[in-house]
Amino acid sequence: QEQLVESGGGLVQAGDSLTLSCAASERTFNAYGLGWFRRAPGKAREFVAAMRWRGTYTYYADSVRGRFTISRDNANNTLYLQMNNLKPEDTAVYYCAAASRVRSVLESDSYDYWGQGTQVTVSS
Repeated sequence: QEQLVESGGGLVQAGDSLTLSCAASERTFNAYGLGWFRRAPGKAREFVAAMRWRGTYTYYADSVRGRFTISRDNANNTLYLQMNNLKPEDTAVYYCAAASRVRSVLESDSYDYWGQGTQVTVSS
């Protein structure tokens, strides 16, 4: 059974850093694409960052580029999202996801497996 489990969310102040983790099964971890999405209260889920082909290519939303970094630990089948200089508008539930088929990793519809989400709250 494919499984993704996020952790690392919490309450921080603007300007702080936070690292999210996503533990995956080996098969899921080696999927074509791995990504992070978020959903803020009252808003649609949006793309944050993604990688494909085991990290050969990485992608970021304009709103987080330069502040967030997606990475992977192959030894522990874990995906990370390092978030620096957090802003109140980064407040959301963050989800990791895996895409088994070759599709755009920027689109949530491309992903087959999703974690349960972890809450990130940034106070001003």
